[in-house]
Amino acid sequence: MHHSIAHQRTRQELSSTSSLPLLLLLLPLLVVPLLYLYLRRQDPMKQPCAHGLKVYPILGTLPHLLKNQDRFLEWYTGVMQSSPTHTLVFKVSGLAGEAITADPANVEHILRANFGNYPKGELTVSMFEDFLGHGIFNSDGEQWLWQRKAASYEFNKRSLRNFVVDVVRFEVVDRLVPLLERAARDAQTLDLQDVLERFAFDNICRVAFGQDPACLAAAEEGMAAHQSAAEFMAAFTVAQDTIVARVLSPTKWMWRVKRLLDMEPERRMRSALANIHRYSEQIVRDRREAGRARRDDLLSRFAAAGEHSDESLRDVVTNFILAGRDTTSSALTWSFWLLSTRPDVEAKIMREIRASAQGTANFSLDELRQMHYLHATITESMRLYPPVAADVHSCKEDDVLPDGTFIGKGWLMTYCAFAMARLESIWGEDCEEFRPERWLDGEGVFRPASPFKYPVFHAWPRMCLGKEMAYIQMKYIVACVLERFSLRYVGGKGHPKLVMLMTLRMGGGLPMQVKNKGG
Repeated sequence: MHHSIAHQRTRQELSSTSSLPLLLLLLPLLVVPLLYLYLRRQDPMKQPCAHGLKVYPILGTLPHLLKNQDRFLEWYTGVMQSSPTHTLVFKVSGLAGEAITADPANVEHILRANFGNYPKGELTVSMFEDFLGHGIFNSDGEQWLWQRKAASYEFNKRSLRNFVVDVVRFEVVDRLVPLLERAARDAQTLDLQDVLERFAFDNICRVAFGQDPACLAAAEEGMAAHQSAAEFMAAFTVAQDTIVARVLSPTKWMWRVKRLLDMEPERRMRSALANIHRYSEQIVRDRREAGRARRDDLLSRFAAAGEHSDESLRDVVTNFILAGRDTTSSALTWSFWLLSTRPDVEAKIMREIRASAQGTANFSLDELRQMHYLHATITESMRLYPPVAADVHSCKEDDVLPDGTFIGKGWLMTYCAFAMARLESIWGEDCEEFRPERWLDGEGVFRPASPFKYPVFHAWPRMCLGKEMAYIQMKYIVACVLERFSLRYVGGKGHPKLVMLMTLRMGGGLPMQVKNKGG
């Protein structure tokens, strides 16, 4: 009797166990149609705005993201060129959505009209936090405001602008010009992108921290940069690469899993951050030890504005280096490449230099300001190749953009300056042409565009404070280099590869042959 009951129970258990795989197979077949019907019944304003892209059940537009993640800028620009609203929403069922726009009205809505609803946000801050901490580029509210006020006060001082000119003059005359002269003499091909990154790193360290890593001096002498500086610059690139991987991932939490399991690229990120923090903390210690002995550099000025922890000042250092090295070197790299393809533009710049500064290399601040055509050339280069190709914010509460696109609470909201430059509705039929004249009036005077049409320096409360300082540096460098040297791009006939880190870099570098003018 007991044996019979036990045998029957065993058969039931076996039957139940054997049916389990079948139920697991059938479950998706039951769930998928139900989810699909559920999604179809949702408010149409909250549905993905695909504009010609196929929207897959459950997966939404995810397959398009995965397919094009290695050429995101080019792909997105193509989608925007055929889109009536220039806005695209990516949505996967059950996950927060992401929206990307290239519409100036939407950009104004995000950066001005509804600024309070589009902070960096917890999600964005968390992805950048181990790299940038809570510095000015990765903070909101009061934390952002005190940094903004302190930096704004210092950036508006003429003494700082004059200091910037003095630093860039030394770096150009004593280091960059000798490096180019040696390359011309030895018929050496230079990676100008690497040269410009070294230049910008030295420059920002001198202006912002009163330190001279002498990376460009090492290159001029044919030597490697000092080990600590070289390690820092390499680590900085690794960190940016990892951050971009986090942002572009459809699943924004996956990087945390990779970090927990010590998987790539988070494994390299751990080592990179150790290098970055060690270098930044040493700069802070040096400033603390110097006390009030030095006041020209930005960090000393910043620290004097109030009581700040070492960690807070470390974040200031990292944020300044990102702003001062990577954006400037990116803008100059693309500018010199474009100029190498347009000798007519270079000739016009040369005429302006000779008229504005009587052919001298010792340009003053006022002389640089009179170079309107050079200003237009650099501005046009950044229009086509903005150093920060896309900027990410978060949506605090449900919202509807001016073009009618629904943006949900917690979604990431990005505007893409790179795509905006290539839209005829914004810049006309010649939008993809490098034409500095579009920035000049009939008298040859530079006329800026709306920052919502040209958000290269962002806009409104988050407008870049270092804009004028960046122009001073870039105009000085371009004027001095073009006055003395001819640069010829030897990287092939095709378009250089776009590499989207936190700033827009040129894949494979910028190989240039250098010749002395008139020599």
